Amino acid sequence: MQKKYNDHQVEELLRQALETERGGIKIYTTALKAAVNKDLHEEWAGYLDETRTHERVLTSVFEELGLDTEQASPGRSVVAHIGDSLVKAMEMAMQNGDREAAQLVAGECVVLAETKDHLNWELIGHVAKHASGDVARVLKKAYEAVEEDEDHHLYHTTGWTRELWIDSLGFPAVLPPPEEVKNVETAIGASRAEHARESML
Repeated sequence: MQKKYNDHQVEELLRQALETERGGIKIYTTALKAAVNKDLHEEWAGYLDETRTHERVLTSVFEELGLDTEQASPGRSVVAHIGDSLVKAMEMAMQNGDREAAQLVAGECVVLAETKDHLNWELIGHVAKHASGDVARVLKKAYEAVEEDEDHHLYHTTGWTRELWIDSLGFPAVLPPPEEVKNVETAIGASRAEHARESML
């Protein structure tokens, strides 16, 4: 017999996911100020719009499931703290005056934030697949609306940050990165794109 899922922990996941999206809006807003590369700036501007949409999708999930969007939890507080810390790290880098270095910090901060965000949605998809009733229905709809964006955000920003670092080290870089050129949407695709970068130089 299938074990009943943990309602309390599913709600905790959703609270953390909503807080992650709210923090993501702040993170992308700040990262845009640090972006020097025009193509990267355009990319992140699109991600900011999509993150705002993801926040609205999750707000709708809370409404449909009768949950309080503002309910606090220790885990949610940690997520908010990490988001605020990433914003402060980017601001600190920008205050140092080296715009290229600040852009690298922004890229790293976005990758850190998107790693948590991607995990949240992977877990939401898992719940949607294995739960039942309204929870499964509502989360499946939300997951399908967001999943592709989240893959794109994580893998493409990782590629951008890697190539900008390589460029800063004085080696030939692929800009826009292979992940962008090949429109990577999966971990396997990201690995293949990274391995193919030498042939693109």
